[in-house]
Amino acid sequence: MQLTGAEIVIEILKEQGVDTVFGYPGGTILNIYDALYQHQDEIRHVLTSHEQGAAHAADGYARSTGKVGVCMATSGPGATNLVTGIATAFMDSVPMVAITCNVNLPALGKDSFQEVDIAGVTMPITKHNYIVKDINNLATKLRRAFKIAKSGRPGPVLVDITKDVTANKTEYTPEKAQETERINKFTDADIDTVAEMIAEAKKPFLYVGGGVILSGATEQLAELQKKMDCPVCDTLMSKGAFNGYDEMYTGMIGMH
Repeated sequence: MQLTGAEIVIEILKEQGVDTVFGYPGGTILNIYDALYQHQDEIRHVLTSHEQGAAHAADGYARSTGKVGVCMATSGPGATNLVTGIATAFMDSVPMVAITCNVNLPALGKDSFQEVDIAGVTMPITKHNYIVKDINNLATKLRRAFKIAKSGRPGPVLVDITKDVTANKTEYTPEKAQETERINKFTDADIDTVAEMIAEAKKPFLYVGGGVILSGATEQLAELQKKMDCPVCDTLMSKGAFNGYDEMYTGMIGMH
């Protein structure tokens, strides 16, 4: 079926199981917002007062649901306002897809309207990012963005789309969302080595990080602590992973 680029964006969001997006509209992204309006019964849009709020909201949504958070912004200042939220998601390994739009392809690189190289700006604080200049690549790159955001160590991915791509039409083929396979990079031998080091430790102390929360390993943490019979401290990212009222809980250490 023939769809516009804007309609393809919405279809990919639905395909990936997205039910909520956070954003603030502007000139170059209006086509996507028009398409989103047609699907308001399927995807809820939360209008923030500022694009930075949209990025932080998508980050919080991802943390609380375990799903990929999605935020949207227009070109230039709209896109750059997402940066702090994207950086937060990157530092804390939170899966997020940020969708921005840019000027028409012929105007790229000419400092027209509100053009900013948002892909270049966010390169150090994303797992990956794309500039979509051809509508025939749009669906593939959006699907890859969600896969990259969820796979391995989670994190944010930015997809910047030129405005003419959102208006152009192409043939769209629906697909089922692929399950993300989490591949462990450690071996049984690695685990045995760690177990030996723990057994030989004279004064073991568990320092718990945010990975326990991300992996849903709070019960395993409690079991490990009982076997080790040792005190536990945590980081900001792992608050709640271990019972804060347990007599073996020391609270946080260091500057916090």
